[in-house]
Parts: sequence; C-alpha cells; structure tokens
Amino acid sequence: MLNHEAEATDRVFHALADPNRRAVIERLTRGPASVSELAAHLGVTLAATVQHLRVLQDSELVQSEKAGRVRTCRIDPSGLRNAEAWLHHQRTTWEHRLDRLGAVLDDRPKESGS
Repeated sequence: MLNHEAEATDRVFHALADPNRRAVIERLTRGPASVSELAAHLGVTLAATVQHLRVLQDSELVQSEKAGRVRTCRIDPSGLRNAEAWLHHQRTTWEHRLDRLGAVLDDRPKESGS
C-alpha cells in the first residue's frame, strides 16, 4: 500500500474510533443535516460538533457546504472506500492463510483408532 493510501486509511480508522463521530456518520446515512441538527443529535456543543466534523472531513467521510448561515453536512463515500479496501486486503490474506493451513492439516497422516 502506498504511503498516502496508508495515511488516508489511518485517518478513516482514527475518525471512526470515536463514538460521537460514528453517531454523526449514522445520522448522515439518513440524509444531509445542519451542524446544529448534528449537535442536537449528539447532545454536545456546536464547537465540539465542529471539531468532530473537521476530523470526519479530513478523513473524507463527510462533506459540507455553507448556504448563508447554515452549514449542511452529508456523507462522502470516498473515505469509506479506503477502509473497505484495507479490510478486503486483510480478509483475503487471512482466508488464503487459513486455506493453506487447512490443506496442510488435510495432508497429515490419519491416526488409526485401535
């Protein structure tokens, strides 16, 4: 994995490690929301919500745009693609290793039961 891909993946997992940020992602899967709506959903201050959103935006999990005085946020799937690719690679690696282990165990001489 290239260094910038590894850094992007690290940012996604860091962002998802926090339960408040996961709650924001879960809320945004139902549709766009303003920062105020997200703060009310989380039960935290606007300042704390903005900090969480900054982390989510840096990891490409959330996008936002400002119209007048309202900043609206929505899901950005590109960050999840980085995490998904990493998880797929890990799963494939372990499946191959377990398949090889199974083949080795199948080739062992069978013990006679007398």
